[in-house]
Amino acid sequence: MYDTPDAAEAAFYHAFQSVDLEAMMQVWLQDDEVVCIHPMGPRLEGYAAVRSSWAQILAGGGDGLRFELSNVVRHDGQDLAVHFVFENISVGPSPTQRSLVSATNVYRLTDAGWRMSCHHGSPGRVGSMQIDAPSGPMH
Repeated sequence: MYDTPDAAEAAFYHAFQSVDLEAMMQVWLQDDEVVCIHPMGPRLEGYAAVRSSWAQILAGGGDGLRFELSNVVRHDGQDLAVHFVFENISVGPSPTQRSLVSATNVYRLTDAGWRMSCHHGSPGRVGSMQIDAPSGPMH
């Protein structure tokens, strides 16, 4: 159904904006090993848990919900793609209420095309941090 990871990602955010659970779940790989972590939420594993979480989120409606992706970094391989994005989210007719989510989306190539296997969202912050590497082993 989705010929590229970008097509799967576009369908994911279109379904989110449209508050369309069925369209959302068509993007997801139907597998027990899919993972979804919503901002400040627990790790959800398996298609049923992921679907249930999106059903709860989308049940709240999306009155004028809009996404604009920025700072997109893509690592696309032959059968696996990882996209790091900022989700710039606005709500309502005049987008005065905005939020930023830093998201990682993982897509796998299947016989049915590209499907999402992981979505991890965290409260976002624009900018980057400079961290000095420790002198000793980290693990």
